[in-house]
Amino acid sequence: MTEKDAIVARHSVRQYLEKPIEAEKIEELKALIAECNREGGTHMQLVTNEPKAFAGGMAKYGKFSGISNYIAVVGKKGDDTNLGYYGEKMVVRAQMLGLNTCWVGMMFSKQPDSYQVLDDEKLLCVIALGYGANQGVQHKLKPIGDFAEVSGPMPEWFRQGMEMAILAPTAVNQQKFKFVLRDGNRVEAQSRFSLIGYAKLDLGIAKYHFEVGAGKEHFEWC
Repeated sequence: MTEKDAIVARHSVRQYLEKPIEAEKIEELKALIAECNREGGTHMQLVTNEPKAFAGGMAKYGKFSGISNYIAVVGKKGDDTNLGYYGEKMVVRAQMLGLNTCWVGMMFSKQPDSYQVLDDEKLLCVIALGYGANQGVQHKLKPIGDFAEVSGPMPEWFRQGMEMAILAPTAVNQQKFKFVLRDGNRVEAQSRFSLIGYAKLDLGIAKYHFEVGAGKEHFEWC
């Protein structure tokens, strides 16, 4: 399975089976987290066999169940876009490993003994992880034109990037992002105002999707 295949196949899953994740998959995820933390300056951490985060009333209200594994999305304060980018890199790899995921912003209970958050950092959210009781469902997709600004004909690489970007998971499916093509091959990623919040995190997720679709060799961020 390629990254594009994983992006297309992946949907948010809230209910999980009581099935442990194999040791070799745990190790692969840990290795990628370490790589992302080095490259992006993040402090993401894999938490396993810890059911308390999703045992409270908020999780039940959100219809979460069976979750005992998750990624703590920890990083520098104000680094939301970067955390979204590298967190989604983990999500896509998990899908390639046959696992299911869900970004969770508020409907979990913090467990400070299970991960480390330094003084200049924050726990932005978590990513539920495991074997889903289902594969989730695809939300209705909006037209690419709602999220793209291009003067003249749209290059094929840009179109492919946008096809992946509109599949990006966002808070309550708000999709408050836009990609603007400038000077031939320069792309500006913009976040729009959101009353719900998480727009910067969502922008990072969409940026990762765009890169996978467009190919890094075809453009540069501006």
